[in-house]
Amino acid sequence: MAATMLRRHACNVVPSSLPDDAVRLEVPLPAPAHRRAGAGLDGLETSDVDHHERLTAMREGRLGSVHSWELVTAVDGPGTRLTTFLSGCPLQCLYCHNPDTMAMKEGSPVTSDELLARIARYTAVFRATGGGITLSGGEVLMQPAFAARILRGAKELGIHTALDTSGYLGAAATDQMLDDTDLVLLDVKSGDPDTYRRVTSRELAPTLAFGRRLAERADGPEVWIRFVLVPGLTDDPDNIEKVAEYAASLNEIRPGTVSRVEVLPFHQMGRDKWASLGRTYELDGTEPPTAAATESVRERFRAHGLTTY
Repeated sequence: MAATMLRRHACNVVPSSLPDDAVRLEVPLPAPAHRRAGAGLDGLETSDVDHHERLTAMREGRLGSVHSWELVTAVDGPGTRLTTFLSGCPLQCLYCHNPDTMAMKEGSPVTSDELLARIARYTAVFRATGGGITLSGGEVLMQPAFAARILRGAKELGIHTALDTSGYLGAAATDQMLDDTDLVLLDVKSGDPDTYRRVTSRELAPTLAFGRRLAERADGPEVWIRFVLVPGLTDDPDNIEKVAEYAASLNEIRPGTVSRVEVLPFHQMGRDKWASLGRTYELDGTEPPTAAATESVRERFRAHGLTTY
């Protein structure tokens, strides 16, 4: 089946790299105004909830800011996934193709009960395909309490769970949250601190520390590492080697931690979004890497014993 793309939200996954059997179906969020009033927070129109109560609900994880959600096969984890994209991100990635997910205030307010009810509707599909839910972003760990509630609720339903994260806010992930996570899609944007800072305006160390923390857990989650190949930015051979060495080092800590590496070629699909937001897109003149260049980088990872796509 040819790859079908209606829209892709997570800034760290590249549509042009999807496998041939990938199918994605976007499911729009319902308007909050359609909620029934008079049944507590979960039934109120969000505009009826005062500012203090909303903040309290978000701190407790009862309310989250959600950008969108999609049903997808062949990406974001095994089987058919219900991928939910949370709003808010502390990084400012130069190649982000959904800069509209960076601000939490731009998302739609959704309660944890509401999202879990939607997840439960697809239980039969998940079981039939070996799929589950994936929490993505933005950056999921900007809303750790909300993410924790969703992961806990999904595990109680017997549903496979995945967390798609840069790892920059990994310290916000509690041990209980990681116990409820079967798979972490860890976006390692660079192996060189200076390059990472140029790409994201942040520091690399927290991402590396989070990956090591995952590997050090005796019953820790499976990890897929994602690396976006951007000509002139992340394609320096030394940078690539550092990412590959890091990925391999996690398997030295706990064999089998990193079961998959995805080398994702940069694309220009987000350029118009940057312009519509009135923001400068610094990679406007950057061309995507060639198929040969991308495959060469994948071979660098394979040389470290890593299963790489």
